[in-house]
Order: sequence, then C-alpha cells, then structure tokens
Amino acid sequence: MLALQYIRENKDTVLKGLEKRGFKSLDLIDKIIDLDQQRRSIQTKLDSHLSDSNQMAKEIGNLFKSGETEKANLLKEKSTAAKELTKQLQEQLQKISSELFELRTQIPNIPDESVPTGNTEEDNEEVFKAGEIPKLDSNALPHWELASKYDLIDFELGNKITGAGFPVYKGKGARLQRGLINYFLDRNTAAGYKEVQVPHLVNEDSGFGTGQLPDKEGQMYHVQNDNLYLIPTAEVPITNLYRNSLLKVSELPIALTGYTPCFRREAGSYGAHVRGLNRLHQFDKVEIVRIEEPQNAMNALDSMVDHVKSILNELGLPYRVLKLCGGDLGFTSALTYDFEVYSTAQQRWLEISSVSTFNSFQAERLQLRYKDKEGKKQSVHTLNGSSLALPRVIAGLLENFQTVEGIKIPKVLVPYTGFDLIN
Repeated sequence: MLALQYIRENKDTVLKGLEKRGFKSLDLIDKIIDLDQQRRSIQTKLDSHLSDSNQMAKEIGNLFKSGETEKANLLKEKSTAAKELTKQLQEQLQKISSELFELRTQIPNIPDESVPTGNTEEDNEEVFKAGEIPKLDSNALPHWELASKYDLIDFELGNKITGAGFPVYKGKGARLQRGLINYFLDRNTAAGYKEVQVPHLVNEDSGFGTGQLPDKEGQMYHVQNDNLYLIPTAEVPITNLYRNSLLKVSELPIALTGYTPCFRREAGSYGAHVRGLNRLHQFDKVEIVRIEEPQNAMNALDSMVDHVKSILNELGLPYRVLKLCGGDLGFTSALTYDFEVYSTAQQRWLEISSVSTFNSFQAERLQLRYKDKEGKKQSVHTLNGSSLALPRVIAGLLENFQTVEGIKIPKVLVPYTGFDLIN
C-alpha cells in the first residue's frame, strides 16, 4: 500500500505511474488526498481537545483539594460536555480513517521508472536470452505425452482423486520432482538464503500483508469454517514472518528460502496452452524472499535475477528474461522480471519464474519497519522470486532433453535423482 505521505508529496508521480499501469480510477487519488486532509484536521482538533480536557481534569482535582467544591462541580459539568465532543471527534476520525484505508487498498503499486510502457504481455521487454534451442526430430512429443509414455505423471488419476489440475507424480517422475526441490534449496542456501518451513494455510492478515487479499479475483482457496486460505506461494507465509515487526538495521538484509506446495484457483481456457503441466491448481515451488534497506533493494533484485540465471544455466535449459511492462505488472509489484523456458515440443515460451521488488508497498501493509543508523523508523523494501516453480521446469526438461534412447537428465541433477536417463 502506498504511504499517505508519499501520495501527498508526489501526486504527479503517482498519477503518472498509475497511467503507465493502465489504472483507470485516477480520481481515487484526489479522494485519498482530500480524506487525508480531513483526517489530519480532525486529528489536530482531537489532540488539542484532549490536551484541554486533561488540563481541565487537573484543575478539577486541584479545586476539590483546595475545598472549592462549587467551582470544581461547575468545571466538572463542562468536562462532561467536553467528553461528548471527544466522542464525536473520535467517531468522525474512525469513520474517515476507515474510508481512507479502504480507498488505499484499491491503489496498486507505482511502477519503477525503468518499467516499459505497454498494456499486454506483447509489450514486455526481452532483456536477456541464453541457451540453445535443441532441434528435435519429427517424432518429438509434448511433455504430457512423454509423462504418459514413461509413466512419470498421471493426470487422469489426479482428476479422479481431486479434479483437473492436481497431477499424481509416479516413479522416476516423483524422484525427479523431489530431486529438483532439494537441488533448488541447496543452491539457495549456498547463496546465503536461510531455509524455513512454513504453514501452508494463512489467515486474512497474512493474505492482506503481501497483497493477495482482498482477493478480488477469487484466486485463493478458502477454508470457510476456519477463515483460512491455502497459500498461492511461499512468499505469503515467509514474508509474514516479520509482519508487525520493528527490525534493527543490523538484522538487515534478511534472505530466506522455502519449499511449499502452492494452490491457485486459476481459471483457464481449454486447449494445449493449459494441458499437462502448463497450468495447475496445485504445484510445488521453491521461493526466495529478501527484506532490505531501501537503498540496497535494487542491487538485491539484480542479485536475485543473477541467481535464477545461474540455476537455469546449470540445468542447460534455453530461457529468456523479460522486464514486464506497466500493464502486465502484478498489483503489488514495482518491477518484475519474468523467466521463460522454451518448450521445444510446444514451440512456445513458458513462464517458470518471476522475480520482483515491491519497494515499501508490502511493508506498509505488513507494518514492517526498521530503525536506520540515525534511529529513524522507516519501511523496509521487500522482494521475492521463484527459484524455481517446478511444473514448467519439468515440462522443459522432458521436452528439451528427449532423445530416441529416452530423456536425459542434466548432470547437476543426477546426484539428486540417482539416475541419468528416463527410459
């Protein structure tokens, strides 16, 4: 959520940023500024009134002590009327503060200046590409057929047990999945990220803190009896470890990684683009999260991007990195880099990771601050990235490394899988 002071002092910048996003309700900014002025005016009146009331209470006490009962009682009547005014001002303040908070939750983050202008994914900027796209023979298969051929993943069995989008991994498919999880975690911890295991259910405050709630699009699975939500990503519980915290500058930076299953009610169309592992309701993902001082956040983002690149380079997958345009940014993001692996059999790019910085947007919602070297309280900057999401990585491995002998496993994964060929 944008800080009120930032909105007041940078109105033109805010409006320009929202326009880059394609945000239509620009009039909300004027409403927020107006309500904030009203709020501050009432707060000033209330503070002054409370100060007068406290002074009056002291005078009443002194009058009773000195035996001037009549004067004390007269002043006490005045004090009773003052209490009613206090109540009215407090109610006005609460009402306006609630309205102001509700409006602020509707405003997305402001894009970084480097974010390209555009409205759709076609306007995203390719900033990096690596790896050679293999030339497969005419008998090459898409990953869902390879999964069936080698008995790696059973989509129909998952459909029987739960429904579409909940696959069952079997045999070498399950071992490959487990091997990738362990490999990603080992690479992340070696890079300085502390591993954590976190709950797979979160409460409303946690969902709000990282920006998934209010859940406008109904993308989160809701456990109604307990009012809890299945996590769409480990970003939510990991970042919320520090909700309502005041950190010391010596505690920063914080770098965490964790593996979780992820659950998303993503509605999809029919056809090849959502077949197999292309789009799931439950999938595994290893996440990295950073909490940084504002001046260090962009360098941290670059290091996260380089880290994901290094993993994909080791796996030998052809991939590219896109800087998302304003219209394609997530609600909470200030700057996002998408990683896409090339699906040779499908002849298209598949998103496998997003690395984002949120500036202070999440921290404002989380009430997550730190004391700088001068002792001043400031909002931290938060960042997160997939390192990595497994389904499309597996899809890329199966399709790109298929041969007539079987599917070759990258050397870096062999110690984790215990085999170098699926046949």
